Amino acid sequence: MAHMNSITPGRGKTMVTARRGWLTRAIAVPFHRILDRIDSGLEAGGIEAMLPDGTFRILGGRAPGPVPKVTLHRWRALIKLGRSGSVGWYEAWEAGDWECHDPVLLFDLFMRNRRTLGRTARASGLSRLMKWAAHQFRRNHRKGAQRNIMAHYDLGNDFYAAWLDRTMSYSSAIFAHPVNGEERLEVAQLRKILALADRLNLAPGSDVLEIGCGWGYLAKHCARKGHNVTAITLSPSQKAWAEARSAYYSHPPSYQLIDYRDVAGQFDAIVSVEMVEAVGQDYWPAYLDAIARLLKPGGRAAIQYISIADDVFDAYAASADFIQTYVFPGGMLLSESRFRALADARGLRWEEPQHFGLHYAETLRRWRVRFDDAVEEGRLPAQFDARFVRLWRYYLMYCEGGFRGGGIDVAQVTLVKS
Repeated sequence: MAHMNSITPGRGKTMVTARRGWLTRAIAVPFHRILDRIDSGLEAGGIEAMLPDGTFRILGGRAPGPVPKVTLHRWRALIKLGRSGSVGWYEAWEAGDWECHDPVLLFDLFMRNRRTLGRTARASGLSRLMKWAAHQFRRNHRKGAQRNIMAHYDLGNDFYAAWLDRTMSYSSAIFAHPVNGEERLEVAQLRKILALADRLNLAPGSDVLEIGCGWGYLAKHCARKGHNVTAITLSPSQKAWAEARSAYYSHPPSYQLIDYRDVAGQFDAIVSVEMVEAVGQDYWPAYLDAIARLLKPGGRAAIQYISIADDVFDAYAASADFIQTYVFPGGMLLSESRFRALADARGLRWEEPQHFGLHYAETLRRWRVRFDDAVEEGRLPAQFDARFVRLWRYYLMYCEGGFRGGGIDVAQVTLVKS
């Protein structure tokens, strides 16, 4: 859990200064000005920073919040942060330019202070434009969507099986309230599935479509209840895994390798769990058009989605962040207000939204523990080198901090076709 503390004494000041020459001090001056801007933008929590010029600074501390301890080994980390935002900050970390005793706290802090930090930690200038342009080449038209999905999910079933729980659920669980750090992850994943199924009010023998079926856990649950399930994915690896583990069912789901835009027929219910993040803002209308077209009148869709706060959405959408650049090409978090307006315009009534961001933070923490165990025990496939392992561990910490800081959230909602 995040260490919450107020560090008002000495806030923003140099606390300890090592004896360094005049040139070292002169070089440090513009970087201390950058740190001054970060200090002024930290309203909750703070940073205890050891710096390349031998000084120790405390930034922020105006109100309680996370207080990460950061060692800045090279000033160029701040240049990369200012030029390339979260992408540059990751690249600086990978290069050994900075380290932190608990990066989750640092990511929590940045997200918690997102409004007051403003553009201090976001890509700017030519770098922002170049990242935005590169992201446009990863758009989720039919060919692009399959390429992007395969780049992430077809890292291999053995890779994901090494650290996901036995349900192979790669989405937020719902834990007992309050969030229970002792509850088994698979129990919390089942609670998530049951919550989604409850939203659908399924009559016996209902026709159910799952858009983005993952490794088939939810589809198998619905099939065991006697429903006719069509489960679609763009990942050949996921499809093969799900089919192999449903083969003995008397009435297994029908797994199809097909784009959501190409599905035919009508269904009593649709369920889609954290798939819409792979759609992209340009294709939100197409995604909702498909749901409206495929649902029977009065039908219900249960959607689980990840959103980013509207107060930073425009800046987020104007570039490509660390995850879009290095982990999930073509991905994009929702603006809940924009997405809801599109749903309303298509006669899809927005009902019973439930937000549970801290449950995702706990899910990510569990995944990181399991991932670390898999690495230590040598259970990851041999093709993944140390750099890849560091990237994924950073990714899991980055996401956890985002949810703890409140700027990223996860929710379930029911869309009812008028």
